[in-house]
Amino acid sequence: MSTPRFLELPPGVGRADITTGMGTFAALRALPTSGGCEHRPAVLVPGLTGSKEDFIGLLQTLAQAGRQVVAVDLPGQYESPGPDDFEGYGTAWLGRSVAALTAALGEGPVHLLGHSYGGLVTRETVLSGEAALLSFTLMSSGPAAVPSQGRVDDAQRLIGYLGGDPTPERLAQMWERFLDGPARSSGLAEDILAFLRTRMVRNSPRGLVRMCEEILSAGDRTAELAATDLPMMVLYGENDDAWPPDLQAAMADKLSARKVVVPGAAHSPNVEAPETTATALTRFWNTVETPVREG
Repeated sequence: MSTPRFLELPPGVGRADITTGMGTFAALRALPTSGGCEHRPAVLVPGLTGSKEDFIGLLQTLAQAGRQVVAVDLPGQYESPGPDDFEGYGTAWLGRSVAALTAALGEGPVHLLGHSYGGLVTRETVLSGEAALLSFTLMSSGPAAVPSQGRVDDAQRLIGYLGGDPTPERLAQMWERFLDGPARSSGLAEDILAFLRTRMVRNSPRGLVRMCEEILSAGDRTAELAATDLPMMVLYGENDDAWPPDLQAAMADKLSARKVVVPGAAHSPNVEAPETTATALTRFWNTVETPVREG
């Protein structure tokens, strides 16, 4: 799971709830602390066991470049309520919910980013044609189901433990049995440990099971994505242990996308190298906007 290094919100960043036609999104909204929003907004979508807090290290830097930035919990994640329907947590439905979010912002076209499983969700947003988008960034995400054996084992373990009894009580037991010990042995501060536990047990158990099924079975839609002609970037850590870097590089080539490899980072460059990641995103977004602004 992505683990933020701090939880205190930086200047210009605040908690918000954004109501859409497909539910309410819990969000962190970042605005410049000086100057206005002269650039187009950006929406950031987290991975399977992540949340909006995964992007805390990026938000102030991204906003100071002169744009509103909104990081969200997907429906059923942490502080965003989710649907009762088990099928509602599939990538297609979640992708449409992100499209509804972009419309609810009321700011016109946005830059869209999806991290890890969030990349599989947001590509559905793109392919739905229901969102007004300026660009699309896949961060540490791949063309299809996650291939790393360690990640496959984690997803299968979660399905096996929760699938027959997807209840909050069972989810809390899963944390204590499988996740608490490794989290504590990693030397994390107590406030981060407490946050990770709270975030996990507040997820929808049904949602986690369904998302794990999806991350294990997602098909390759790279050719469809390439046909959209939307400006794209593929950004990943040089040591990514979920989708191999060479697989992400090949996907970038097929998409004719800008490719950024973040030195020293693994699966969460947003946490492991926030300034490098924020700089790459700002440069890409500004380049995409240039012909719009000059026109």
